[in-house]
Amino acid sequence: MSTKERQGISPIFLGIVAVMVVSGWALWAGWGSSPGFVTFVAVTFGWLVSLCLHEFAHESSAALFYDKRPGQRRLTGPYLNPLKYTHALLSIVLPVLFVIMGGIGLPGGAVYIERGRISGRWKHSLISAAGPLTNVLFAVVCTAPFWLDALDGVPVTFRFALAFLALLQVTAAILNFLPVPGLDGYGVIEPWLSYRVRSQVAPFAPFGLIAVFGLLWIPEVNGVFFDAVDALLRGLGVSEFETYCGLDTYRFWQEWFGDQDPWCAVRA
Repeated sequence: MSTKERQGISPIFLGIVAVMVVSGWALWAGWGSSPGFVTFVAVTFGWLVSLCLHEFAHESSAALFYDKRPGQRRLTGPYLNPLKYTHALLSIVLPVLFVIMGGIGLPGGAVYIERGRISGRWKHSLISAAGPLTNVLFAVVCTAPFWLDALDGVPVTFRFALAFLALLQVTAAILNFLPVPGLDGYGVIEPWLSYRVRSQVAPFAPFGLIAVFGLLWIPEVNGVFFDAVDALLRGLGVSEFETYCGLDTYRFWQEWFGDQDPWCAVRA
């Protein structure tokens, strides 16, 4: 591969960013006859951007720690290509389905890392933490306009969409830091566990993601979790009403069945 071929950002990622920006601008400008559909596009592609950054954070941090033996793989461009270093189903399709089905931001867990080329337990922990830390930074960016009071005069549909995208980032960060096999939180502590414990837990890793999502369908668990998420977002200036209406507007297909909250529709 030539030096020229290794440089630059992936056109796929740039295309995802372009759709996010254009649809976000459409919400800001009040363009389009269906704010619900535009919200769906803007939030979904914003979520895809965060997924790309999440997985790339794992890969790029791992590349910093790879041994430098001749002929070994390096991190090469085009960068941020989600099809290059992730599993399309586990890292892209499933997280998007989780958002559509439950309004929950839960990144997948299938980035390709050559763990055998990295020595040092703290390095492995840092690589696992890099993904959810990216969601933390994304959440700070999404909530900044709220806690800076910079949204005066902004169309409420844009505010709703941004609030919902912020909620997805917060839920992604919290859930991914859980010490559950298959999630990044377990990856942080795994290097510090004994070989026997890791061997016993390993068979359950493929089911951790689905198990967490399933638990969140239990009303009592869901209520406690989102109470904590709402409290955190309130501290960042985002109200529960805004995230609720963001989700309600995001599900534009509810208009067809008359299931959308009329209050959110009126405010929009």
